[in-house]
Amino acid sequence: MNIPLVDLKAQYQSIRAEVNSALQSVLDDACFILGPPVTRFETDFAKFCGAPHCVGVASGTDALQLIFRAMELRPTDEVIVPAFTFVATALGVSLAGGQPVLVDVRREDGLIDPEKIEAAITPRTRAILPVHLYGRCAEMDRIHEIARSHDLLVIEDACQAHGATYHGRPAGSLGHAAAFSFYPGKNLGCYGDGGAITTADSDLADRLRLMRNWGSRKKYHHEEVAFNSRLDTVQAAVLEVKLARLAEWNSQRGSHAAAYSQRLSRRGDVVLPPAVSAGCNDTWHLYVIRVASRAEKLQTLEQHGIGAGIHYPFPVHRLKAYRHLQPEGRSLWESEAWADECLSLPMFPELTDRQIDYVVDHLPAGRMSRAA
Repeated sequence: MNIPLVDLKAQYQSIRAEVNSALQSVLDDACFILGPPVTRFETDFAKFCGAPHCVGVASGTDALQLIFRAMELRPTDEVIVPAFTFVATALGVSLAGGQPVLVDVRREDGLIDPEKIEAAITPRTRAILPVHLYGRCAEMDRIHEIARSHDLLVIEDACQAHGATYHGRPAGSLGHAAAFSFYPGKNLGCYGDGGAITTADSDLADRLRLMRNWGSRKKYHHEEVAFNSRLDTVQAAVLEVKLARLAEWNSQRGSHAAAYSQRLSRRGDVVLPPAVSAGCNDTWHLYVIRVASRAEKLQTLEQHGIGAGIHYPFPVHRLKAYRHLQPEGRSLWESEAWADECLSLPMFPELTDRQIDYVVDHLPAGRMSRAA
């Protein structure tokens, strides 16, 4: 049996007719840049996220960068980010001219540890950037409490959290602004690169629409030095089709996660994802366990045709680009432990019970993880 980490071919087959029709409509209209499908998708995705505004951009990385550029970060300004995340979280700050400051994550879920944030705040801190890692929202009430006491903005990295909720509130409405990625493997993914920003701030949304389009509201009238970072009409058409299925797909992911956890619950050598907090909804972008001897387990799974993965093999401060971010006097041990032990098992809506059984049956036994 061959089981990919994400099966985009199976997803396409389930929506083939709708996607083909949507793409044909774009081709027939020949309106490829900021066409009506972009506006429709922005309106629908804003509603989905419980946010008044959505601005489509070229990628999740651009979404982060544009938010911080709109905030006019200065070279000395700092933004607090978790040390265990995809590099784009830190890049969004760096590309906007600011300085990422790393904070450790929690052992139980890999999310930024609110109790470690205040020690990292300085007079130069402008914002906190929590990551809703693997589709689970960060502890936003505590983060906002800290932010209010220090007059900081909270920006969501929601690039893995399409449809997640925190005490009934959707990701994308939990901060001053939120960045989303529509990379193909995401719960809501397009057929190339794409991203979006949601916000309740009308002035920020207006500035972002200006900045994504060469600083221009009217052709050849450029008000500021800005970017070419627009969500393609073709991608918006695909996303509009998929958005209508997203709640159902996320529910199926939740069922698969429960099946994995039930089958793995008696394994003493595996640390399972924690239960979802009451009132919250995890979208299970990834199903990530923690194990010892990961390389051996990964090799065995791959030998049996199972597309497991590692998200992520290095904390940010262990990357060559960001080695200078290792803080003095503050430990990032939990981030390092997550990077050493995380293992992603196949997760996609079309996954079957038979496939889950096959994955679990071929996950080799071993010694306990350090996190156990």
